[in-house]
Amino acid sequence: MRLDDDDFTLMGLAPRFELDRQDLEGRWKALQVQVHPDRFAADGPAAQRQAMQWSVRVNEAYRRLREPLSRAAYLCELRGCPVDAHRNTAMPAAFLHQQMAWREALEDALSAEEVAALDQQVAEEERTLFAELAVHLDEVQDLPAAVATVRALMFLDRFRADISRRLEALET
Repeated sequence: MRLDDDDFTLMGLAPRFELDRQDLEGRWKALQVQVHPDRFAADGPAAQRQAMQWSVRVNEAYRRLREPLSRAAYLCELRGCPVDAHRNTAMPAAFLHQQMAWREALEDALSAEEVAALDQQVAEEERTLFAELAVHLDEVQDLPAAVATVRALMFLDRFRADISRRLEALET
């Protein structure tokens, strides 16, 4: 193990989008036991600092791989096709029209039931896109399609946060 290993190598996993979340968690816990700074208390401050670096690195890798969207973006980057969502915001016209329709539906929704129904529609689209992403990344290695799908999922993630805030406002 090296600090500059990619997250998958660090965790002892194949670089794939689909992974067993329990396996990942087990590997994270096992690594944390190995590198926890308390294990190195008798070895002096330098050993503890190094252990702290390792602990931070292991936690960083775990957080990135645990979440499907960040894992997908990370895989795209590792494979030489970064998502670059801050500068590349191009989306297909049909996707943009769907987003506008959903935004309007959210604005027009008068009840928590209407907002919840919209959330279900968006959640279904999210599931569909995650399934497509698994194919793009793990089966056909279509990185441009994977990047476009990650960007779409980032939008849906933000939109679902807006839906949650709207639901909270309607329920109070």
